[in-house]
Amino acid sequence: MFIISRYIIRKQLMRMSGFYDRNGKMCTLVEETRKTFIVDKSPLEILDDSIRKIGYNLNGAMETSKQLLGNVYHCPVLVNPIQRIVLFPTRSALHEECSWFNPVHTKRTSSLNRKTHIMFSNGKTFNFPAKLSSFNNKIKRAEQLEEMTRDSIFIIWDEQLSLVKKRKNNNNHLP
Repeated sequence: MFIISRYIIRKQLMRMSGFYDRNGKMCTLVEETRKTFIVDKSPLEILDDSIRKIGYNLNGAMETSKQLLGNVYHCPVLVNPIQRIVLFPTRSALHEECSWFNPVHTKRTSSLNRKTHIMFSNGKTFNFPAKLSSFNNKIKRAEQLEEMTRDSIFIIWDEQLSLVKKRKNNNNHLP
């Protein structure tokens, strides 16, 4: 398995989880649809870098999520509104054992020995130590967030375009 120093979240991300390397540094195991690798950054650093790349920040994304969904535990995060990437945490985002999943790639879930058996879009499976109902509720919340924010970008863009047109028209009427 190879190690990279930076990573920006892409649509291919299925899940990522933090772990400590042999030197005690928090790193991230990233599983995409076609490859698995390690990033020399924590999951929160990867999330923040990815969100900042499009002009936002992780704290703002989390606040927006809570505002839209209510004050729920383990809020999903809209990582990239343009590519429609939403990830949901399995625990508190600050917890070292938190994993982040992309609901788009979670195709089927079932209960197996009190764990959640997950089948991903690429056919791979993974057993996650959580109740099936809890895991499925997190998927539903992530899907709700994606749906609630789907048209927001276009509304903001339309409002900005309208303001530009108004300014242009007002400038044309100046003596």
